[in-house]
Amino acid sequence: MNSSRLRAARWGLMLLLGALGVAALLAPAPTAYAQGPIPASNEECLKCHGNPELSKQLPSGEPLSLFVDQTHFATSVHAKNNVSCVQCHTNISGYPHPPGFVPRDRREVTLSMNTQCRQCHDQEFSKNLDGMHMRALAAGDRNAAVCSDCHGAHEVQVPNEPRSRIPQTCAQCHSTIFDDYARSVHGAALLSDGNVDVPSCIDCHGVHNIGDPTTAAFHLKSPDICAKCHTDKRKMAKYNISTNVLNTYVADFHGTTVSLFEKQSPDAPTNKAVCYDCHGVHNIMKVDDPNSTVYKQNLLKTCERCHPDATLSTFTGAWMSHYNASPQQYPLVYYINLFYWILIPLVIGAMALFILLDLYRRIRVRVVHAH
Repeated sequence: MNSSRLRAARWGLMLLLGALGVAALLAPAPTAYAQGPIPASNEECLKCHGNPELSKQLPSGEPLSLFVDQTHFATSVHAKNNVSCVQCHTNISGYPHPPGFVPRDRREVTLSMNTQCRQCHDQEFSKNLDGMHMRALAAGDRNAAVCSDCHGAHEVQVPNEPRSRIPQTCAQCHSTIFDDYARSVHGAALLSDGNVDVPSCIDCHGVHNIGDPTTAAFHLKSPDICAKCHTDKRKMAKYNISTNVLNTYVADFHGTTVSLFEKQSPDAPTNKAVCYDCHGVHNIMKVDDPNSTVYKQNLLKTCERCHPDATLSTFTGAWMSHYNASPQQYPLVYYINLFYWILIPLVIGAMALFILLDLYRRIRVRVVHAH
């Protein structure tokens, strides 16, 4: 999407969300409706909204619970930071609350409140406007996630504590992808073992400004996403994993081509493989797992996706799994390389010495003949 279309989409989305919020703010109350002052404290609000039976029926026929669990609210980040009810519910203009904006259904309640988050979280809200969720909402998908769908409403917690909360939050909409992730080497380590070193959804997709993972630009930049962890020497040392994955990838035909495309034509599709084309996307397994796409017995089938004429000798037999040759890893290749590292400098050095000696001889002969 070019910059002018993106700006137009953002303004359209702001108008959509703003219309819902403004309707709630500006709906006038009948003059005959007796109003008292707005409650000054959350405790005053909870005198009514602490009642589990408090609800109203919406025009859609759906019941809307007006109950706020005091225990859950007390543990929320808002309560701990002394945020009052009326700071978010700015459409409350009196007490008892006058009739005004009546949402059609429960989803409209959520959407109408979404712009209130911007009062305190403007930076995050602005980033979200450029993300996939808000683009989907602007395109007419009312179920696209907004702030409270991910963070909650009255029970907002620190979003990454525990870290396992992140994929579980995304699972509310992306359950099939979550199932793949939960079985993967990353997901199993995080969800079952509590390992915080592994990536969760937001590490690859972003937080509020989530991009479209189906674009050519995302495909081309994805090796850099994987490299954030897999070139971290401290982190990879814990698991005896090579940190040379990016260098070896960029040095081969796939990586060199992808790097050129990323720099010169980031919006142009390429059929050259990136990390997830071989290892999988959400279902990444350990390389020694028989279910892994890069397991030794499965590797040929993986290569055949792009190279139908691939064979064991020309493809999988020559693959060094992102490792540099060493006495421990691929010793035959290492010692052949070592032989040439010694032989080539010796040959070139001998040739250079021969040329220098011959030049010296020629100069000396000329000097002698000159006398």
